[in-house]
Order: sequence, then structure tokens, then C-alpha cells
Amino acid sequence: MRAGDETTTAAPLARRRLLAAAAAAALPAAALLPGCADGRRRRGAGGRITLRFQSLAWQQDSLKANKQLVAEWNSRHPKVQVQYVQGAWSTVHDQLLTSFEGGEAPDIIHDASDDLADFAYGGDLADLTDLLPPRLKQDIPRRSWETGTFNGRIYGVPFLQEPRVLIADRGKLRRSRVRIPTPEHPWTWQEFAEVAQRLTRGTDYGVAWPLKEPVSATLNLALSTGGRVFHRHPDGKVEVRFDAVDQVVPRTVHDQLNVDRSASRATLGMGGSDTLPGFFAGRYAMVPLGFSYRQQIAQQAPRGFDWTVLPAPRGTALDQGVSPQTLSIAEDCPFKEEAMAFIDFLLRPANMVRLALGDWLLPTGREALADPALRVRRYEWATGTALAGSLRSAPAQSVRGYPEWKDKIATPGLQEYYSGAIGLSTLRERLVEDGNVVLARYQR
Repeated sequence: MRAGDETTTAAPLARRRLLAAAAAAALPAAALLPGCADGRRRRGAGGRITLRFQSLAWQQDSLKANKQLVAEWNSRHPKVQVQYVQGAWSTVHDQLLTSFEGGEAPDIIHDASDDLADFAYGGDLADLTDLLPPRLKQDIPRRSWETGTFNGRIYGVPFLQEPRVLIADRGKLRRSRVRIPTPEHPWTWQEFAEVAQRLTRGTDYGVAWPLKEPVSATLNLALSTGGRVFHRHPDGKVEVRFDAVDQVVPRTVHDQLNVDRSASRATLGMGGSDTLPGFFAGRYAMVPLGFSYRQQIAQQAPRGFDWTVLPAPRGTALDQGVSPQTLSIAEDCPFKEEAMAFIDFLLRPANMVRLALGDWLLPTGREALADPALRVRRYEWATGTALAGSLRSAPAQSVRGYPEWKDKIATPGLQEYYSGAIGLSTLRERLVEDGNVVLARYQR
């Protein structure tokens, strides 16, 4: 940990030591290779440098694009070779905890911006502020850089982002004669609630909310109504609030499930993919999902199924929070300039387009976003790119202790509220009072 960095609290330290003790059992074989701090790996024969790049790509096209780009780099840079290491989104946080603790972290780290705060504040990630090439820094908008910035310094390069959208059955919309929203003229949350009621017929629902993981969806969509939940004071400390503007989105979802009955209660414990069979069968007219779900729909939908992508509803704005995928460098890496050169190569506009197409996501870079391949009507790419300007840093982005608040307080609280087991006042009490107790431990 570098001088001047905030110290970690006792609870995270204890957890890190426990995880470190179990590292050999918990880490995949690839992650047990000598880490960046290990002198055996600093230089090979002839002075060749080897950098380990841990990627979280998992879809077939994304895996192919990432591995092809690594191979292209290696063919052009015989003195600086990159070794591809496969990671997994489901285990990356704990895996990084153990690898940082044991001095075995990958050199170049693929993650999401909302997972970086503890690693950035804890001194595990390199400060990239002065390493960034001017081209890369200028190509990515300030609003995207904010997602990887902590205490005014950049620790993650945001490169892929995903708006939340409504995937809808075009036939049902047409038959109901509702107004079709566009990025220029989206539905309000009130209109969305009314449309969902009109689309509800018997046992077929207007909307299905897959809320197995309800926190990020709730917080990020609440940005459209001015909701933030987390409020930073001048001294840097963060306070949880749950004001009227924060309540619009969760109250809308709750009422669709428990009052209007325009949303299916059966999908509450589902992930997004779990809702697709029912969507294809006509049981739900709309499903709020991430933009990348288009790939599964395109591959799995029955022949002739007519679907479309609609913008998420707006409140006072169309804004929504995002936590982009990021690339970081381990603080222990002795070859930070070479690692940044690889990141710069990986995120050249043409390469960023390849990564975006492989993951069915939007690039953060202005030049890549303007590429004609991402502005076609096929698979509704044009709808997504039209929403790029409304994406903002997720409210929880730089909050230390957010993972614990999410797992212990917000997830069970929102699940109970959406199921009808508790009311709004009880939810508020848990999120705010219990939540501030959790955050206080990280802000001493």
C-alpha cells in the first residue's frame, strides 16, 4: 500500500487474509502462475517481457475477438509478449483479493468500474493518470473517465458500456396501439406503467422484471428521476439517503408487481436469461434487460418472432447509470508502460469496435461509437448508440463498502419490498439506517 492511501478497515483485512489462506484451493490453475511481483517472471530469455492479461470475456464472439487481438499484439511485439488468462465475472472480486494479497495479481486486469473502489483505495491498482496516451484520454468522454476515477486519479480505463433497455414484443405493441417510444421521445415512468397495464391480458403480463440481482438495476435506472442514494459530503464521506426522487423507480416496479398486477411475480427471482422462454412464448410483452441480451434473443428466438429494443423510461432526464468494463494495471507490475501500451493497442478505435461487436455492447470511445457497424438498424444497434450520450457514472461507483451494503442490506431489502413482504418505510429504514452503519466502517 502506498503512502497517503486510505487504509483498509479491519473487516476487509480479515477477509483478505482468510481468502489468501485459501488461495491455492480457490484460484484456477492459470491464476496460480507466478505474479507480477515475482522476479522469476520479470524478464525471460533475451530480455523478453511477459505480461499476463486476465480477461473476463465469456461469449464466443468476445472470446474470439480478445484472443485474436492478443495474438496480433504478440506477432508485432516479440520483446513484449502478452499471455491470455481466462477469468470469470462470478468470481473475479474474490479472486483479485487473493491474488493481490499473495503478490500474484495479473499485470493487466479486466473488471467492471463498480468493482474497483476498494482495490484503488487499497493501493492494489496502479495510478494510470500520467500513463495514459493523449489519444486514448481524448477519445473517451469525461463522463466515462469518471467511472474509473477515485480521489481524482484514474485507476481503470472504461472501454465497454451497457445501457438498460426494454426488449419488447413488437406484435403485442402494435396490437395494443400504444405509442412506440424512441430515444428522442421515450416513455415517462408513468406512461410505462400505463402501457404495461394495457399490455396485460389474462395470464399474459405487460412486463417481466428479472430481479434476482435488483440493486444495480434499481440504482442505475433511478438516475433518470434524479435519484442518487449515495451522497458525498465535502469531507469525502458518503451518506445513504432514500429521498422521494430515489423512490420513483422502486415504487413503480413494486406497484406493477403488487398493485396493478401488470408484472409477473414469477420472474422476481430470475436472472435475465431465465425470462426469455416466457418472453418468446408471449407471457410477457416487455422485459427490461441489458443491451447485450440482444445476442441471446437473436440466437434463441423462434423463427418469425418479431422483437424490438426500446429506451428505458425517463423521469426528469433519460440518464441512467452505468458501470463500464475497465482495464487496469496492478500496482506491483514492474512494466507499467508496456502494459499501458498493450491497453492502448487493445482500445484503438477499430479494435474497440471489434470488442464491442463481440460483446454486443457499446464502446466508450467517440471514434469507435461513430463506426457505421454500430449504427445499423439490424439487431437495433442504432437504438443503443443513440442512448450512449445519456449514460452516466453509476451512483455507487466510488463508494467504499458498496459491495457489503449491496449484499447485506440492499439486495435482501429490495427483494422483500418487491415481493410485497415489507413496505416502503421499512425499506427506507434498512437502506439508510442499516446502510450508513455499514459504510461508516469504511470511512473511519
